[in-house]
Amino acid sequence: MSGWAIYQATKKKNDFFFNTFVMRPIAGYVVALLAKTNATPNQVTLLSQIVFVAASAVLGAMPTFAGGLLAVGLIELSYCFDCVDGMLARHKKIASKTGHLFDFFTDESKALMLVAATSIRLFRTGGFGGDGRVWAALDFRFLLAGIVFVFVVASATSLTNFVRRPELSGREQQVEAHYETAPPAGPKSLAGQAGSVVFGALRLVTHYPSHIVIVAALGRFDVFFWAYGGLHVLYLARGWLGLFMRFGVRRE
Repeated sequence: MSGWAIYQATKKKNDFFFNTFVMRPIAGYVVALLAKTNATPNQVTLLSQIVFVAASAVLGAMPTFAGGLLAVGLIELSYCFDCVDGMLARHKKIASKTGHLFDFFTDESKALMLVAATSIRLFRTGGFGGDGRVWAALDFRFLLAGIVFVFVVASATSLTNFVRRPELSGREQQVEAHYETAPPAGPKSLAGQAGSVVFGALRLVTHYPSHIVIVAALGRFDVFFWAYGGLHVLYLARGWLGLFMRFGVRRE
């Protein structure tokens, strides 16, 4: 089976533009090669994690333009394998709930590594700070912001795991990604529709493989750092608001 045929058979609906037209077609040809071996999807997930650890190390240890490009190249390679694992599982018809959970766990750990490595890079290079002014190299505020954002991203991950539990969501854990199995939304108010648009845009912006190449090319890891961390703050705030309304107001 050709790589293109595998891509067509294993791609997801409602996927990102970058995934649909860039990364998953490439991943289809990688799956075509791996399908001839004994490699398992979980092994590919581990490989993706290892490559991302290397990318994070390069991002923090090589605060040069070339180092940024190399780190982002490794991030994209890691993400390619991240697409490959699920496509390989679907191609071989061995997709599992545990495999999906393992993939989600590694994805969220990558977000933590990315935030930490970027804060270290900015500490070494300097850049725009949270107050809109340029912070010099070795300004410890970048490290403090990194600690805060790592906490925020970790909290957001815990929140996501909590609200998706069957006891709360009313749905059993699925093999597919959550956004692939979430039921269609019913009619919403104008404010609700506006909120959906806003958070749909946020979901796109936080999907760093789609645009981090541009970030590296422009040398603007500072802009990426504040946007990525800030958007997770908004996500966490929205999640806690939902929990407050459910457990605080409704007294469930």
